[in-house]
Amino acid sequence: MSLTKSIKPKKQRKILFNAPLHIREKLVTSPLSKELRNKYGIKRLPVRSGDTVKIMRGNNAGLEGKVVKVNRKTGRVHIEKVTRDRADGTPVFIPIHASKVMITKLDLSDKERKQIIERKTGRKVIEEKEEEKKETETAEAKEEKEESKVEKSEEVGK
Repeated sequence: MSLTKSIKPKKQRKILFNAPLHIREKLVTSPLSKELRNKYGIKRLPVRSGDTVKIMRGNNAGLEGKVVKVNRKTGRVHIEKVTRDRADGTPVFIPIHASKVMITKLDLSDKERKQIIERKTGRKVIEEKEEEKKETETAEAKEEKEESKVEKSEEVGK
């Protein structure tokens, strides 16, 4: 995402550091996992608190946790269970850049987020609970069909 036409690094940094927060939200994006990519048809989304992410780079690579806080000003994400101890013993979250994490589970409790996904993909977002209901309904329907076939075959055999 180009914020300026200039190719000078000094001007690039100046634009980045002075960008308003509504533009910085777009800079705090992370790639989605392969399962989510296949499910929603999107490669990346802005990280929000409540999402579950996996750290891909750095000393904490491989750890997975829930996002506690997203700092748009610095572009960093604070993740549950990723802490260090201060000199006095109190735990502090380690800030990790949003580009170094991968979203493994989306928090779809916000209607606006669903609208963003629907706008990007052009199709309706179905939550996991609804999918499970549909899967169980289809499985039950299949079982009922099989039972009715067995009953019909028994009637024909008599």
